[in-house]
Amino acid sequence: MGSGYRVTVLTLFPELVTEYFRTSIVGRLVERGDVVPEVVDIRDFTTDRHRSCDDAPYGGGAGMVLMAQPLAAALESVDARARHVVFPTPAGLPFVQGDAQRLAGLDGMVLICGRYEGIDQRVVDEYVDEEVSLGDYVLSSGELAAMVVMDAVYRLRDGAIRRESVVEDSFQDGLLEYPHYTRPETILGRRVPEVLLSGHHERILAWRRRKQLERTACRRPDLLQRVALSEDERVFTEEILKGEKDNGRNQGS
Repeated sequence: MGSGYRVTVLTLFPELVTEYFRTSIVGRLVERGDVVPEVVDIRDFTTDRHRSCDDAPYGGGAGMVLMAQPLAAALESVDARARHVVFPTPAGLPFVQGDAQRLAGLDGMVLICGRYEGIDQRVVDEYVDEEVSLGDYVLSSGELAAMVVMDAVYRLRDGAIRRESVVEDSFQDGLLEYPHYTRPETILGRRVPEVLLSGHHERILAWRRRKQLERTACRRPDLLQRVALSEDERVFTEEILKGEKDNGRNQGS
């Protein structure tokens, strides 16, 4: 995809994010220039001697709000109006694999790490291109959320990890991933499924597909509505769903 992917992170705790860019796969990408990180300390843009970044919310209520002035100044310093700005927040739209693929196709992004009760809405209205949520829960650290988004995105860039690993990820084909096994063949009184030892490629693929369908039907049946299934697969998943429903009814009786 050409030049390195430029990631700018605006944060009150730069040491958390800086360390992330030094480790594991992303650390190697940074060394190669495939990922170009920039960590910006929002406190550097405050105007008072206390370096204040938060204040009480208008209208009252618990907690504090990240102030507009330092955050807006930090965004201006990285030319945010000309770039794609992402704000992870519980109030955002669900962040899914398709979003990671879309963001990986860009030349970079700006991430805002929230803190306290949130950030001044005027900054969101003025600068943010999309708000994303990692799930129906609340984190106290916007840095953690930003790193999750970054991790989901960078691994989809060319050369980050083996292409076949990405293709077989959960959600790449709309289903959850099948279970994995490695050596030894027997441990904890449990043996690797015989089909995986058979060397029969087609049988292995068929087994993995059924396990994907089974796992998705049991854990995330909502995903099945968006996946094209053969007639046999549809009947198979319906039987699983019926069994799950009957089991739940029996447990509740």
